[in-house]
Amino acid sequence: MPTIHKLLVANRGEIALRVMRTAREMGIKTVAIYSEADRNALHVRYADEAVCVGPAPSAESYLRADAIIDVCRQLNVDAIHPGYGFLSENANFARLVREAGLIFVGPSPEAIEVMGSKLAAKAAVAAYDIPMVPGTPSAITDRSEARTISAQIGYPVLIKASAGGGGKGMRVVENDAEFDEQMDRAVSEAISAFGDGSVFIEKYVTSPRHIEIQVLGDQHGNIIHLFERECSVQRRHQKVVEEAPSAILTPEIREAMGQAAVAVARACGYYGAGTVEFIVNDNLDFYFLEMNTRLQVEHPVTEQITGVDLVRQMIYIAEGKPLAIKQEDLQIKGHAMEVRVYAEDPANNFLPDVGTLDTYVRPQGNGVRVDDGFEQGMAIPIYYDPMIAKLITYGDTRAEAIQKMIRAIDEYQISGVQTTLPFGRFVMEHEAFRSGQFDTGFVGQYFTPDKLTPAPSADEPALAAVLAAYLMDTSKPKVATVATNGASGSASKWKMNRSRL
Repeated sequence: MPTIHKLLVANRGEIALRVMRTAREMGIKTVAIYSEADRNALHVRYADEAVCVGPAPSAESYLRADAIIDVCRQLNVDAIHPGYGFLSENANFARLVREAGLIFVGPSPEAIEVMGSKLAAKAAVAAYDIPMVPGTPSAITDRSEARTISAQIGYPVLIKASAGGGGKGMRVVENDAEFDEQMDRAVSEAISAFGDGSVFIEKYVTSPRHIEIQVLGDQHGNIIHLFERECSVQRRHQKVVEEAPSAILTPEIREAMGQAAVAVARACGYYGAGTVEFIVNDNLDFYFLEMNTRLQVEHPVTEQITGVDLVRQMIYIAEGKPLAIKQEDLQIKGHAMEVRVYAEDPANNFLPDVGTLDTYVRPQGNGVRVDDGFEQGMAIPIYYDPMIAKLITYGDTRAEAIQKMIRAIDEYQISGVQTTLPFGRFVMEHEAFRSGQFDTGFVGQYFTPDKLTPAPSADEPALAAVLAAYLMDTSKPKVATVATNGASGSASKWKMNRSRL
């Protein structure tokens, strides 16, 4: 079996750091790649070696498969971990890595190819009796045919790009009158994002919940599941809050979904870490959606409740080692929450708000984990996804994990850009979320900007610290001095002078 001594991480930011930390714990040397915009990034400084692969645009740097493989040859790299995004689900890249004699820390190119097409994925799992949403068995580009099928399925229907992901090329059609407009939009988005205008039609599940199952498979045919993650709080069909386990699954449904996910992985000969996504209706009926053939953004919540380091397992699997974990070894312990901290303005339709992190102080304490790739003074580049960090909390119960998240959000100090932290607090405090009675329509149904509680000013913690120190100093009389407009006094000088303390 091959042994990985040096690992290149073909990614950036928090996920690059996340992978490198586990590699370092395993005694594996790490290589970072970076664009000119990321020259001073944390993952570049953390790695044992780092090489610039091009200008800021990802198409000229992080998506340059040839340049990345050349770096591996120059530095005697054994393996490549793709992280998520960029080239992580690119079957051609995985194939080039294999042809170069390198180890791809992920699934086979063939598995990526099959699961990269929603229609091919459905065809692959058809023999495994896995529940699927009623819809088209093949891709469609003809509008009249699509409309006929939609009428047969019954409105509302969902038009989805065959090669899609991230909510692109996805449109809900409520009735026949709006079909043409929504079909045109879906096809246009699909061509723009993926170069493929083919779509498929499926029944739109009302009040849907997005619940996914984490799987691990080795190269010897062993596949296990690591329970579920609830990812129903989304904006623009993209996740912003995740948790594990789900608040609504019974043990019986959890086991059925887990076994269905294992069957999906088996259908394509899967090995590595992967995620099988399901949609669940209000009767707790579940339907297969797709499989993500990579590590997910939200993988930390699974790690928290199982104690399994998924990156470590991915490396073992890539080296050809059999899984040392059996299904019966796994159990859910406690509850974990994750809030994605984006440089976005939730009061302005979650539009990106890139800039410089004038203040950046992470929350700490028991049960708090922050996966990030930034520090104070760094700029959020305009070229990439605006995620600053993933804030994860863990507690013995769901209620405890929620309260820790609220505390951690309040302690997280970020200024210079607007972030989704106030939205995260809104979610944690909302009765629908706290009760577990919510679905993917949570944002549209409950959220308006006027309901946000502003994040604490970066000045407030410093002011509180000064006040506490002052009150604890018994050598000074505690005389309150109140300054009015135009008057002088100790209180009026506090804010002006505290930076000198």
